[in-house]
Amino acid sequence: MSVLSGIKESVQQVAEAISVAVGVEVEIVDSELNILGGTGVYQSRIGRKEEGGDLDGKYLYARVLRTGVTQYVADAPNDKGYGTSGGGMTMLGELAEICTPIVLNGVGIGIIGIVAFTEEQRRMLSDKRESMTVFVEKMADLLAAKADQQEILETVEVSRDEMSTVLETTHEGIFALDCRGYVKHCNNRAAALFGTTKSDLAGSHISKLMPGSPAIKVLDTGRGYTENEEIFKVDDRQHHFIVTAKPFSSGDKVDGVVISFRDIEEAQKLVYNFSTRNIKNTVDDIIGTSEKIMIAKKQALITARSNSTVLIAGESGTGKEMFAKAIHYASSRGDNPFITVNCGAIPENLLESELFGYEKGAFTGASEKGKAGKFELADGGTIFLDEIGDMPLHLQVKILHVLQNMRFERVGGSKSIIVDVRVIAATNKDLEKMIEDGSFREDLYYRLSVIPLSIPPLRERKEDIRMLMYHFLKKYNTFMNRKIAGFSPEVEELYINHDWPGNVRELENAVEYGTNMAFGNVIDMEEVPARILKREEEIIKFKNLDKPLAEQVKLYEREIIIKKLKQHNGIKEVVAKELGLSRATLYRKLSELDIN
Repeated sequence: MSVLSGIKESVQQVAEAISVAVGVEVEIVDSELNILGGTGVYQSRIGRKEEGGDLDGKYLYARVLRTGVTQYVADAPNDKGYGTSGGGMTMLGELAEICTPIVLNGVGIGIIGIVAFTEEQRRMLSDKRESMTVFVEKMADLLAAKADQQEILETVEVSRDEMSTVLETTHEGIFALDCRGYVKHCNNRAAALFGTTKSDLAGSHISKLMPGSPAIKVLDTGRGYTENEEIFKVDDRQHHFIVTAKPFSSGDKVDGVVISFRDIEEAQKLVYNFSTRNIKNTVDDIIGTSEKIMIAKKQALITARSNSTVLIAGESGTGKEMFAKAIHYASSRGDNPFITVNCGAIPENLLESELFGYEKGAFTGASEKGKAGKFELADGGTIFLDEIGDMPLHLQVKILHVLQNMRFERVGGSKSIIVDVRVIAATNKDLEKMIEDGSFREDLYYRLSVIPLSIPPLRERKEDIRMLMYHFLKKYNTFMNRKIAGFSPEVEELYINHDWPGNVRELENAVEYGTNMAFGNVIDMEEVPARILKREEEIIKFKNLDKPLAEQVKLYEREIIIKKLKQHNGIKEVVAKELGLSRATLYRKLSELDIN
């Protein structure tokens, strides 16, 4: 029996504590690669072996056990030494990992892995790699100490000390409650969020700090909860938190609760990222009242009534996927899956297996169980084939076959799979021209475009721009906890008249940039992205070339004086001196050039 297997309960508690503190999934294995503790997908794998239990193997855990050195894997799907399932994929969907040995008296007794499963978690591991490594190595030391002093480390006091070490490494506020609901430990972040000190919080009952919080019920039920929005009023001060509560126990008795909480304003980015994924877009969510966008929205609603294939055409950034979702959720399929496949983002050699799945042993590295493709996952619902113009010719034939027969075979398989799927495709390319040059099949084009839907570019619906600007401003005010009231008249005029080659996506990016950069309560010209200003200056200069020389000189004079006034916060004496003008001359030019 391995050293760590004698303290399984403590191993699982540490895994859960690390997960609560850091916000990623955790796996802990012993010196024989047995999984002893874990969170998320790893919790269901407790009792199994990692890497087939091959201690002499070439994969990550075996290497770390042999070398005794922490390793960081930044891109797990493409790391041959990680242990992938083939084709740029990992077995469970891992994206990145920090893997640390648990060492006792110079001997490796196990492994702690903190694992990213989302792009946000991967960025966090990358950005905080050094501090995370220090943190997980400290936790490995603590777990080694537990193994060495099992009887002592099973006591509540040492568990509290361990928790305190964990808690100070996170930016979230943390309370460790005893079985009666009193705060036995907390971190400095908790004290900061409550505007007091750790010593003042210690010994307080949770009902005093978080009156009405369901966290107190966790002591009775033993059932925790995650990311619950809670509002408290304490001493005339209101707190608005996102709260997670997890019980810890020995045997069947709940010994206490760990509560992690963050200010709602700091959680806005996380909330935004989650809320914009898999959102049920409706036609009403498509912003705009111009004639062209209203026609497109009406056509989308009509299209939703049938099951025919749809081909959405439009420039990049016009919102083709949003229209596809609106059609799906307005249709009778709205309660079934909406599956998106970006045909241009998936490598050609993987696209077929991604679309149609594969049988076990279909290719080197294929999962032993095989894998369902996107068409199978979309059964009963809708599959959205974005950037269909980038699909290779040999796959276009198979797509045509699926559209005609609603059946296909997995890669490496011979059994026909029948599905009930509606296909919506989208492109920003001229497919008819591609048909002429032989890069797109004519028969597939006509099969896809049973119902064509054209999305107008933003420059053709300028009356919607102001509405979109304030929609995105509200969104990013909430996202960033800003209180920006609007845009200066100059910015509004610029944005309404800009041609927006990147369409709605470019406009949203410009508003997000301005919301980030604004110092006052309005987004001014200084908060306009440089690429937009440069493009507008080039357009203006090009237009001005046809004007008389005297008028061009006045325009350039006006531009220079305005820039100087902004540079010196409107102090005219400084501007006059820098331009070599008397005050009277500057005032005369301000009047002549209509500069306010």
